[in-house]
Amino acid sequence: MSGPTRVVVLGGGLIGTTAAYFLAREGFEVALIEAREGPGLETSFANGGLITPSMADPWAAPGLPLKLLKWVGRENSPFLIRPAALPGLLSWGRLFLKNCREERWRRNTKTVFQIARYGQRMLDSTLSETGIECQVSHLGTLRLFRDVLSMEAAQRSAREVGALGLSFRVLNREECLALEPSLAQGDQDLLGGIHFPSDASGDAYVFTRALSEICVGLGVDLQFQTRVLDLRTKGRRITGVVTDKGEIEADHVVLALGNESVVLARKVGIKLPIYPVKGYSLTLSGAGWNRGPRIPMIDDGRKIGIVPLGDRIRLAGTAEFTGYDHSPNPGRVDNLLANFLALYADFPNVETAQPWTGLRPMTPDGIPILGPSPIENLSLNVGHGHLGWTMACGTSRAIVDRIAGRPPDIDLSHMTLARF
Repeated sequence: MSGPTRVVVLGGGLIGTTAAYFLAREGFEVALIEAREGPGLETSFANGGLITPSMADPWAAPGLPLKLLKWVGRENSPFLIRPAALPGLLSWGRLFLKNCREERWRRNTKTVFQIARYGQRMLDSTLSETGIECQVSHLGTLRLFRDVLSMEAAQRSAREVGALGLSFRVLNREECLALEPSLAQGDQDLLGGIHFPSDASGDAYVFTRALSEICVGLGVDLQFQTRVLDLRTKGRRITGVVTDKGEIEADHVVLALGNESVVLARKVGIKLPIYPVKGYSLTLSGAGWNRGPRIPMIDDGRKIGIVPLGDRIRLAGTAEFTGYDHSPNPGRVDNLLANFLALYADFPNVETAQPWTGLRPMTPDGIPILGPSPIENLSLNVGHGHLGWTMACGTSRAIVDRIAGRPPDIDLSHMTLARF
């Protein structure tokens, strides 16, 4: 093998664990450093579980700035911006607004779709070769609408990714009920929907934990409860990773710390335009209930995702700009449950609800930051936002190809830090 032999991966979530796996399969000596007591305990832990190339259109989209103004002060709005977050949002927010322009949105959608589609293929391949079971469903996703304007806007986005090769089907109310009969219980105002048959879903945490165990068998040195403090550099190269348990030598380093990447990168003079956006989920037991949904759904009107995961149901939604604050807002948690019960009033296991919040590492254009950095032997695998589960295997495979000296299967030229 030419090039580096010892690679240190920083971050033991979904992104870092997939990177460690592909590196180990390539024959590298790999160490993975994670501050938590195990893998996947931050943003990977209880996310929405959706694997959705259909959601490749970035949040920075035409018309969103006006919606943000309309939502100011509304606690139940899809995007909630806390006053305390405003100072840290200024530079990121300017870039975000620039990317709301029509031409940028179209270009960014094409780039994100490329990564998302590749990521789904690599995930399918990884599941096949490892035999990991993580409640994966291949029934697609059903997006629901209750007003004409929202449905027209969604059809526009669907046509955008449809032109790139994604199949979808626009459904009226009766066709939605035929696809998901459980909706007939309590959805009298349903207008219609869009079915994306090639989408999927599954439990990202179960996958990350199982893949971590496979990494051990491949010789990866997993160092949990180890906090990265600094990067030791000489010139434009990293010579070692400084942790609270000592220094680790490295020929190459992969940065995959999610939101925490921003602070560490700053120590070596790199500015990453990533902002933490809080998302919420509730996990419910579906035991003893046979009238629940079969297909994962994104309910546009109620601003909620409903995802069956084996004998559990995952509710997810909302975006809250509140800095690095993990604490849940009880009102937003209650709103998730209320929107679910408005559809499924007979649900018997309300007391099983387990709330969770996670901070999505968002870039202003919705595209992750991948590949080279100003430090010669530091690769970036950060900024996956709300599509980390969809993209993870693809971005990690591409990063490892670069480290191994091969051109990746996807063109990373529009995904590097150099675009900012």
